[in-house]
Amino acid sequence: MPLYESRTFAENRIDVAPEWRDALVIGPDAVVQNMLDRITDRADTGRPLRVAFDGWYDIDWPAILDTLKTQADAKRITLQFRPIVDVFCSRDEIADYKRAFTETDDPGFGVVNADGHIIDLMDNGKVSDLKQELANDASGDAVVVYGSGAAVPELAETYDAIFYFDKTRQPILWEMWDGKLIPFGWNEPKTDYFWKDYYYCDYYLLERQKDFLIPRMDCWVEGTAYESLKLLPRKAYDGIMQTVLQYPIKEVPIYQPGPWGAYRYKDLGGQFDVPGLECNAWNELAGPELSMLIDIGREEMLNMPTVNLMQYAEQWLGKHIAQTYPGLFPMDVWLDDGYFPKPTPAERTSMPIHNHPGTDYVKREFKEPLGRYETYYIAEAYEGANTWMGFHDDADIEEWEALCRESKNLKEIPNWKEFIANWDTNVGDLFLIPPGTTHGHGGNQMVLEMDTCPSIAATEYSFFMYDFARHSWDDETKTMTGKPCNMHLDHGFAADTFCRASWVKDHLRARPNVEKWTTEHQFDRYTSDPRMPFEIERYHFTARADADTEGKFMHIVTLTVGNQITIRSKRDPEKTNTLRKWQSALVPACFGEYEFVTDDGCQCTIVQMRWKKG
Repeated sequence: MPLYESRTFAENRIDVAPEWRDALVIGPDAVVQNMLDRITDRADTGRPLRVAFDGWYDIDWPAILDTLKTQADAKRITLQFRPIVDVFCSRDEIADYKRAFTETDDPGFGVVNADGHIIDLMDNGKVSDLKQELANDASGDAVVVYGSGAAVPELAETYDAIFYFDKTRQPILWEMWDGKLIPFGWNEPKTDYFWKDYYYCDYYLLERQKDFLIPRMDCWVEGTAYESLKLLPRKAYDGIMQTVLQYPIKEVPIYQPGPWGAYRYKDLGGQFDVPGLECNAWNELAGPELSMLIDIGREEMLNMPTVNLMQYAEQWLGKHIAQTYPGLFPMDVWLDDGYFPKPTPAERTSMPIHNHPGTDYVKREFKEPLGRYETYYIAEAYEGANTWMGFHDDADIEEWEALCRESKNLKEIPNWKEFIANWDTNVGDLFLIPPGTTHGHGGNQMVLEMDTCPSIAATEYSFFMYDFARHSWDDETKTMTGKPCNMHLDHGFAADTFCRASWVKDHLRARPNVEKWTTEHQFDRYTSDPRMPFEIERYHFTARADADTEGKFMHIVTLTVGNQITIRSKRDPEKTNTLRKWQSALVPACFGEYEFVTDDGCQCTIVQMRWKKG
């Protein structure tokens, strides 16, 4: 699946303590020099220093170790290297372990490894041998054990120093899709590495290991690319992360072409001016898989996964979410580009006809903690703007299912519109999409999609039933010549509540109620459905508007009308961030009272997502 990032206007300027700012080490040579200094400063004449280089997948260990060895040789420092891959079980044994999570009868989804740890993939005898070797080896200045899992709990106490090498998530996917990823138990790329291995097993092992090490590491290293290596001692890292929580944060958005993708992005410029992007189906503006750029006043910014803030989940997400869904960042925001410059058939402008599962369903089928609950807010509407939702009141559901199963998205269903209800749309319309509701963005509109995210690995739970038997987008040729999308018919019909158009009209076409009006701003809250766990709210203003997280709600706010606004803390007016049109910001639950201030006095609209319970 093609995927693009844009860092334009995505930086977050944070005022940190000078000692934390100055502690940042930038560039591979300087980072390696710092590591060697730490080795020599802590050298014990009785034995070599024992060092762990642990981290996420796809760290450039060869380049890092080569630089380390070169600098060490120049300083006559003797290093020994031990790859942690040597203590893993055989590749066949690792494959057997993963089958419970990946080799299900379901080609579209797996089962979450809810309890596993990296040690499960290691040979206990080899781990014991390595631990004994590290305890007894008396030669050289330091022994460096490197690779994902180098400092598992069974080995962590053995080390004198632990460095954690972090990596943002999108480059991992690029390596995986290109067959270049080196997984657990391998010392070369596994060209047939399966996406289920990552999303249902390896991600969780990596995340649990990271959660274990962050409080225990000596240094955090930004390892997304060798050329941009950066190092922070843990005290500085902790201080910076706690400071980040005092600000609204923008993430680095991602852009994805797709078969219903469209072309409004070409008019917008700015953050949408992304080289190579020639079809724009949907953009992720906020969510757990994205990264954040942190400007602390040095010559380069930090780039790290936003989920690193989960270390402080109660301050970040609020106590209710932190306790109810431990380890989960359960919200994300998407922008679905639906503009076509000339009339185009619905079979090109529309998303697949699909639905999503509820919490009980994903717990039972995939061991996920939360279902997929969606909303569509119509942020722009063009001629022919529309949304598909629900079945016509007189539609024969059994016939629809039979046609979908016969088609398998390889054969057209000529009369599909006789089954799926269609709704004309305009700016400000909000569709509530509880689990089991058949729906799809119909095109000719810009949709701000605000949803729950069932998976910390950002697994997408959309059950496709019909995609018009069309080809998908081929990003290499930039044409609609790819294979038709796979369907999820068994899940789709098992999860479907088969709601009718009359129910959609009366219950799922939400309306805004004015909750507060002043001479400066208007605050709306949309009507909801008892099944929906979050609220959708809206601010209209020309100069300023007031907001408040109440110390318990994370706000995800998106500027849909206007050019640029500033988000400013009332408690500490120095704590600010700017937001441009079509950007989202994550306002931490601990932020408290704040205000939106326009930079040019133009009319602005902020659309806000927050959890109902706090």
